[in-house]
Amino acid sequence: MVAKRKLADKLLRKIFVLDTSVILYDHNAVNSFQEHDVAVPVLVLEELDNFKSGNDTRNFEARNFIRIIDQASKNNTINKWFKLKKSNLGKFKIALNEHPKKQDAEKIFGEGKFDNRILNTALVLKEENSDCKVTLVSKDICLRLKAKSLSLNAEDYETGKIKNADELYTGKSGINNLPESKIESLIADGILSTKDIDLPYTLSNHFYSIKNKKKLLNAFYSKIDQTLRLIKHSDIFNIEPRNAEQSFAIDALLNPDIKLVSIQGNAGTGKTLLALASALAQRKDYRQIYITRPIVPLSNKDIGFLPGDVKAKVDPYMAPIWDNLKFIKEQFADDEKMQLKIDELVRTEKIQIAPLAFIRGRTITKIFFIIDEAQNLTPHEVKTIISRAGEHTKIVFTGDIYQIDTPYLDSESNGLSYLIENAKKHPLYAHITLQKGERSELANLATELL
Repeated sequence: MVAKRKLADKLLRKIFVLDTSVILYDHNAVNSFQEHDVAVPVLVLEELDNFKSGNDTRNFEARNFIRIIDQASKNNTINKWFKLKKSNLGKFKIALNEHPKKQDAEKIFGEGKFDNRILNTALVLKEENSDCKVTLVSKDICLRLKAKSLSLNAEDYETGKIKNADELYTGKSGINNLPESKIESLIADGILSTKDIDLPYTLSNHFYSIKNKKKLLNAFYSKIDQTLRLIKHSDIFNIEPRNAEQSFAIDALLNPDIKLVSIQGNAGTGKTLLALASALAQRKDYRQIYITRPIVPLSNKDIGFLPGDVKAKVDPYMAPIWDNLKFIKEQFADDEKMQLKIDELVRTEKIQIAPLAFIRGRTITKIFFIIDEAQNLTPHEVKTIISRAGEHTKIVFTGDIYQIDTPYLDSESNGLSYLIENAKKHPLYAHITLQKGERSELANLATELL
């Protein structure tokens, strides 16, 4: 009986109704539902009209979606079902704003709100297509709950979403049974072939803590060379690693064969500091150092709401990066020449600290590119950034997947989680999760107990 029900559900024609949050998350969402039909309420177009101007990612998503619909409308009436460019996909249409005959969301939840009018559009489609399963797709949890209260199917947009964020790849493992002879060889030569060693993780570049008797060694496994390389616990630009995980991070950041690095961890684990120190240590190898982070407007207000010129508007968002740079300068308290050198790097824009939207469109060639707070990016944003990398560029994403400030992202749908899950087997990529906070004992108390 269960099997028959599943088969019947699979054969049932489905209509997915997309709201604005889905389009702003992925402008190509209309092509993600295979053979099923997709409808977009006309009110979504009206909302997208408010987002089409600007340099933020949501502005790009809005413009790209509008272009897709504009191209499709050249030979079609878009308020009637028609095939999109890909013939293997279902049909598409812009659903006009109408009132349902049975349940009226505006009468129940209040008039004038776009969300309630979008609910009505989905309810009308449900009434007109009784032989179909109509589902509202939204990144807005409250809107999904409203839909379900009206007996309307609702679900999150799953494309780009990973499963079980708590089991996300950490980039590190422990080894307790490596033969003593192999350990001695690793210590003596600094490198060890793994062709005759059974390691627990060999599908990707990986970090290992090797325990044998009284010895504790840190090593990096190279997927390309199939070797273990000893990692020495050394400082970088006067920043001393305080635990094995930080040593792993520094090794990945300094490794010229690794072009893409992600560092995930709680506040205070040293993600941004290590990335910035590593960039400064390699400043002569790169044309420029970009340090950026996405701006998440306060109280849903854009930065234009803030007083002052452009610099005054964005400086509050960039303050944590400036704080890290200041901390690095303080490590050279007895070296005035190096302090002046760091100031000169900023003044000449060898180091450029700016919001992501301000760096968008710049040439990313021979750049050490650090993207902080990457958990506030969508998967599409992460793909866009990486796809623009030129020759001799290194890209570093840092963030905490459990500290997301963007309302329509979570630990499973954000761009950092997406990157870790999908890039982990690539030979140019390395990841490490930092777990031990090193900011202060008081900060650790907040992380562990509160």
